[in-house]
Amino acid sequence: MTAVRRAPAARQVAEIVLTLLVVAGFANTIYRFRQDGWMPLPYVADVNDTFMDWFNTAYWAHHPGTYDVWGSVYPPLSFIFLRLFGIASCYTRDPFYARHCDTFGIGAILGWYVLAIVVAYRAFRVADRSTSTVRGVTFALSMPMLFLLERGNLIIPCMTCFIIAHGGVTRVGWVRALAAGLTINFKPYLVLPTLAWAIKREWRLLELAAVATLAVFCLTYALLGDGSPVQLLQNTIYFAQFTSQYVWEQIYYSSSYGAFVEFNSSRFPTRDFVPSTLFEPFVAAIPVVIHASEAMLALCLAGAWLQPAALTTCRLSLLVLTGWLVTTSPGGYTMTFVVFLLFLEKWERPGPIAALIAGYLLCIAYDQSVGNFFTVSADSWLSGRPVLASFGISAGMFVRPGLILIVFWGLALDSFALVVRAHAGTRPALALLPRLGAVRREPA
Repeated sequence: MTAVRRAPAARQVAEIVLTLLVVAGFANTIYRFRQDGWMPLPYVADVNDTFMDWFNTAYWAHHPGTYDVWGSVYPPLSFIFLRLFGIASCYTRDPFYARHCDTFGIGAILGWYVLAIVVAYRAFRVADRSTSTVRGVTFALSMPMLFLLERGNLIIPCMTCFIIAHGGVTRVGWVRALAAGLTINFKPYLVLPTLAWAIKREWRLLELAAVATLAVFCLTYALLGDGSPVQLLQNTIYFAQFTSQYVWEQIYYSSSYGAFVEFNSSRFPTRDFVPSTLFEPFVAAIPVVIHASEAMLALCLAGAWLQPAALTTCRLSLLVLTGWLVTTSPGGYTMTFVVFLLFLEKWERPGPIAALIAGYLLCIAYDQSVGNFFTVSADSWLSGRPVLASFGISAGMFVRPGLILIVFWGLALDSFALVVRAHAGTRPALALLPRLGAVRREPA
């Protein structure tokens, strides 16, 4: 009995300590900002472009040329949303003017941020009341969430929809399906977590989500009058080709070591900061690690299809998202979805415990520069004063993708073990429709 009581106590102490590290990272960010007047690494290097993703996008929500001039890759929902949550008269000039004028837009950024935290806390309480407070605080002050807030990225409102769809806060099918449809229209790559519903044979929910996705797209496309699927595809291809030329931006806040392959090219002064004896073996190992992770993900998903009761829907969504982030880096803010789903996991067994520790470390808002690439002399919008900001290579650029790998492999190995254990007592399910009791019931 004493050992049983000691285990939860040790877990609670460990999570409290990790949460205090996250709080300390947040405090350091505030201190550095007050001292220097600009947000330190890995926040946006353009110190005058705070809330850039919100106001630059909102400008084009009120002007023609969204897809043929600006070349947006966002579906129409983003622009309809920004029309609703902004003051149209503030966009007669440039996005920088709008930042000073559109107080409703800034209030919306902060309001949706708070709402996402509240709904996330509700999901954590449903999953495990004993850890909900520390995980709620960590999530609110995490580096991915703060990065979202500083950029004003539309994942902030999207996050609330994502939690409703995948966080277990409701069992009402049409509500979850509509929320999933909204998330996909905000960020199309969020179709990936819905693959878990297919593996679980939750076809009705998947069908409702597909209908909701199509309905939201058609409605917002009709309202905006622009942004056809062909335009979105063409702009996405061009955007991928264009951004691939900017090596430093790719690794600045990356989730994948894949971005470092180009980092070793002769056009980039890698060896000014990292010795070749260390960096070249590191780059050579990247394709091996990525392909091994892809193979492990395929193995886990195949096993989960045969044993749909072995893994929760949350675990499957988390595996798909994390496995994808190991291979590519759509942006550091995407780690927010991983952190949220990870905090629904229980602190038990070595794999999930290692993944949770890595997740907490991902949340610490701290980085350490090891070499300067350039120095910016500009006016900081957030502090309202001229600053001299230095940016360059940092320890976090190498650490964060490694932590994502630990999250993925910790969960993947645990998932594989659960699937193997399920095979020992349950016949594999090959049919498209689940057998009675063959799919694990999720918590309310």
